[in-house]
Amino acid sequence: MAELSTLARPYAKAAFSYAQQASDLSGWSAALETAALVSQSEKVRELLDNPQLTSEERAETFLSICSDALGAHGSNFIRLLAENHRLQLLPEIFQLFEALKAQAEATLEVEVVSATPLNDAQAQVLSEKLSRKFEREIHLHCSVDENLLGGAIIRAGDTVIDGTVRGRLAKLAEAMNS
Repeated sequence: MAELSTLARPYAKAAFSYAQQASDLSGWSAALETAALVSQSEKVRELLDNPQLTSEERAETFLSICSDALGAHGSNFIRLLAENHRLQLLPEIFQLFEALKAQAEATLEVEVVSATPLNDAQAQVLSEKLSRKFEREIHLHCSVDENLLGGAIIRAGDTVIDGTVRGRLAKLAEAMNS
């Protein structure tokens, strides 16, 4: 996986730089998301792996599927990726682009998995506290996992906060065994 990230990073940075100069981060984000989803289709993956097709044929076939959602600059980007045999990196490029976009916009996508659904007041308090901690605007994505005994797991970028009962008991057991 690290290799894919290393290969995708220059393309994501180039797309981000262009989108930022064009003041179209959200447009590029949507286009890259569409291209990433299309590239993950099993039939499209077979197409991308077909050694009998030239780079131009791969690009044109790919664009025939989703060129309406990409626009002229996005289509040129797809042609460049095809020419460099990097179309399979589209999901990774999209993820890296989104990380750069979030950093530039000072936002952070936070996933909260709790034992019970959060009410609006709890979500608001959690969002405010996380916003102060990370000094960014927080976008919460809440879900419920009934297998948790209580509490919640919070994933914010590379940070994971385990506030579950099971997690706290494991920490207590570890401290007692030390």
